[in-house]
Amino acid sequence: MSDGPGPKLLAGGNPQIPKGDGDGPVQAYIEAMPEWKGTIARQLDDLVESVVPDVRKAVRWNSPFYGVEGRGWFASCHAFTRYVKVTFLNGALLQPPPPGSGKDLDSRWVDIAEGQFDTAQMSAWIRQSAAEDGWHGF
Repeated sequence: MSDGPGPKLLAGGNPQIPKGDGDGPVQAYIEAMPEWKGTIARQLDDLVESVVPDVRKAVRWNSPFYGVEGRGWFASCHAFTRYVKVTFLNGALLQPPPPGSGKDLDSRWVDIAEGQFDTAQMSAWIRQSAAEDGWHGF
């Protein structure tokens, strides 16, 4: 946990970033992530921007969200101790579906450990997820 300048790091190295809309809060989140977790978040953010040129961004609950105007939010990420979780909010529709699942039958996720970012698979999931209706929760 960080006590120095910049955002406080919560459990697992997840930055405490104020709620905000747009690219600025998302970039602040990524910049505050420690070491390899920041690298994964940067790879994700760059890939989303290249695959979804009109992407909307926001930070809620100390997590970046990605969406498409009128379609809702399709993905988010969150740092944990040993991985960065990338959640596809409509992930049950994706082929193949991401491996993680829980109580929300619509969402699926993938836990990405250091050095394990699969650009081809993430690109396919981002493309599919952004083309479907997402979560309209905020």
